[in-house]
Amino acid sequence: MDRAIQSFKSKNIPVLEPGQPEYRKAIATSNLLFRFSRPDCVVRPKDAAQVQTVIQEAKSKAIKVTVKGNGHSYAGHSTAFNGISLDLRGMKNVELDMNSMTVTMDAGCQWGNVYEKLVIGGHDGFVILGGRCPTVGVSGFILGSGLGPFTRSFGMGSDTLMEATLVTAKGQLVTVKETDDRMSDKGRLFWAIRGAGGGNFGVLVQMKLKVQKLKNRDKMVVAGRYQWFPKDGWADNSIATMNDFYVTPWPNSLTIDTTWICSLKQNAQDGIRFIVAFDGSKKEYDRLIDKYVKNDELKTQLKRRVLAEKSTRFLYETLAAQWVEEMERAYPQNKTYELYSSFAFKNDDKATIIKITAIIRELMTTFRRDFQEETVNFLVTWIHSGGKATEKSPTETAFYWREAVFHTYVTVEWVDKWMEWNMRQFLAKVKKALRPLSLNGQAAFVNFPDRDFPTKFHEQAYFGENRDELRRVKQIWDPDNFFKWDQGVRRPGDPEEDPDVVDDEDKTDQLASQQWATQWTHYKSEDIIDDLSYLADLGYGEEY
Repeated sequence: MDRAIQSFKSKNIPVLEPGQPEYRKAIATSNLLFRFSRPDCVVRPKDAAQVQTVIQEAKSKAIKVTVKGNGHSYAGHSTAFNGISLDLRGMKNVELDMNSMTVTMDAGCQWGNVYEKLVIGGHDGFVILGGRCPTVGVSGFILGSGLGPFTRSFGMGSDTLMEATLVTAKGQLVTVKETDDRMSDKGRLFWAIRGAGGGNFGVLVQMKLKVQKLKNRDKMVVAGRYQWFPKDGWADNSIATMNDFYVTPWPNSLTIDTTWICSLKQNAQDGIRFIVAFDGSKKEYDRLIDKYVKNDELKTQLKRRVLAEKSTRFLYETLAAQWVEEMERAYPQNKTYELYSSFAFKNDDKATIIKITAIIRELMTTFRRDFQEETVNFLVTWIHSGGKATEKSPTETAFYWREAVFHTYVTVEWVDKWMEWNMRQFLAKVKKALRPLSLNGQAAFVNFPDRDFPTKFHEQAYFGENRDELRRVKQIWDPDNFFKWDQGVRRPGDPEEDPDVVDDEDKTDQLASQQWATQWTHYKSEDIIDDLSYLADLGYGEEY
């Protein structure tokens, strides 16, 4: 590793090492499950040529590389525990071309950097199919297919991808395009990165997307946020309202995400958050709400708590206000322990929706009863999909679960480390109850990953029947499996299961213990007082 670091420095590639203040900032994470992650170094390339150098050097010396586009992975897949953390956040160039209706961006951008180009240019009436939260990185979003506020109107984020440039496992710079022959090696790679590209076939360094035009002639977006706390709690009539809501045939121009909230951290009543984005007028929106929402209280608030505004203002201000909790998670100073899992649901069978909401109600009741004196949260977020996203066949891109109308992810959060076993046990109950109702009894969305999926299951859960073709693409572009990670695409013939499979609850403190034991093999303290201050910042100052 020392020789590799010296090589990078000799070529003016920025390198951060343990003991340096900037190193600590670079590896900081808001999810305390990964609080002791310590890669041997953080490398921050400035351009694609430097990424090539890093990959070539790392492969020649068999050094593990973990790619960080922006570090937003729910499961910590962009967090390096050893080897090189390849941090692309220094690569943030964005070029918007309204003549060709395209935007070209470097892999280290956040969506806020991209939306800014539309905002500064005053390009009202146009959107880019990016993330709901401006702090989300562009790379992981698109490579995982990408669900945005206008997915129902225009398709998945990756459906707007025109071309992408990657550094391959051989260190070569390759550009793949939508015009490539589908059965060529490049065509197959372009197919694969639209839904399964994260960390599997190469390092994305740049991509070009289509800019979309809204249908609203006034160039407005109707948007808002409302938190509904039913007066009668989870009574049958409240649940019936939500069952009707989820099976409503909303037009493609309307997206309404919902989050069921059971927050013991704030000791608040259980409720549901609604987040609205509508490509239309306020009058059209009101008519839709009047037509489909029967609960008078909810109907009134869903109409009151929205505003028609120019699309640039929506991108600049409203997205951040709507997804404030996600914004907070992006900053390392807002620390909690977090675990996630996800599911994919259709809405063509109301009986299934009724089963799902009944399970969630029961789980939330149990959660509040069992953990009433703890600082914990249980959230169930229904991301509204369907619409245009369903028009492509499941095999047209690597994103398989196109039938889903809701990609639903579950979050458990806690503050005290002693609660991990209980939270893992509870999340295991959630998965056992809801997984059979997910598409094919297995579907999960790769952008909302579950770190605890067994190896024999994750490819089928994320990629469905596209798994085998993805493995063939892997064999073409990474035959030596240089880009290997726990939930990566495997090669044909690779073992189906790792030997040390354990139950979710038995993974309690496993990550922290492994990180703690590993970090000291290469970490030397430059300032023990500073190190203790760092531990205090992680929340341990009062204990030691």
